[in-house]
Amino acid sequence: MEYAGRPALSALGHIGASSYFCSMKYRAPFVAAVALLSAGPAHAIVGGGAPQADGVARSVVTIVGSRGNFCTGSVIAPKVVLTAAHCVQPGAEYRIVDYSAGAPALQNVKTVAIHPEFRMEAMLAHRATADVALLQLEQPAKGKTAATLGMPNIPIAVGGRFTIAGIGVTVRGDGKSGGTIRVAGLVATGQPGTLQIRLVDPVGQGTRDGLGACTGDSGAPVFEDKPGGPAIVGVVSWSTGPNGSAGCGGMTGVTPLTLYRDWLLQTARQWGAAL
Repeated sequence: MEYAGRPALSALGHIGASSYFCSMKYRAPFVAAVALLSAGPAHAIVGGGAPQADGVARSVVTIVGSRGNFCTGSVIAPKVVLTAAHCVQPGAEYRIVDYSAGAPALQNVKTVAIHPEFRMEAMLAHRATADVALLQLEQPAKGKTAATLGMPNIPIAVGGRFTIAGIGVTVRGDGKSGGTIRVAGLVATGQPGTLQIRLVDPVGQGTRDGLGACTGDSGAPVFEDKPGGPAIVGVVSWSTGPNGSAGCGGMTGVTPLTLYRDWLLQTARQWGAAL
């Protein structure tokens, strides 16, 4: 079993209260996290997901934590980033990595809000939970375009097509293989619904190594095509290897926004952001 925000060699961090608001201060461990992502060839999403800088990728950002973890987020307003709750648990500090000037720089996170109904133990067991969180930035995310927030089309059909965009690793356990935004087209499998959607590579159907989320892709936006263009309808929560084994490249677990969109909108409004 793997959750896609776990660092290669250490746990994500303290598992505490499921909702909190706090101010952040800069610390040296962020430098190590950024250096890890910047060293060597950069790829993301196992199975050869295509690198992309435009389209849905224009909203995608890298989140690094003071405990060495890294995750994916998406800009949904100039100063608001959507990600997974398990990526930004209490007991650590978080930053956004800004690549707009070439060399990576860190952008400050002012406030973190985790959905009050999130339960870490449920997510680790691949059960449905409110694995969504918002980050309020001190300054607008540089070089990024806010994505549209939506909900999955209902009913969610087996075989329904979705696109994920993340900065995670292509080689499990190798942090150096993460850091570049890549996208992958996946399809729904099993019994998709408003509580959880499970996605697989349309070719291998989760029975052999294929496209899928991996370490660093937690919190990645999951897009569905709408009449007005792609909209974020969920976030990546966890992954498995083929046939449910530990690892990546098999199944990608998604938390749909259907039940949590009102909370997201309300929290953003409290921060002065209209979505």
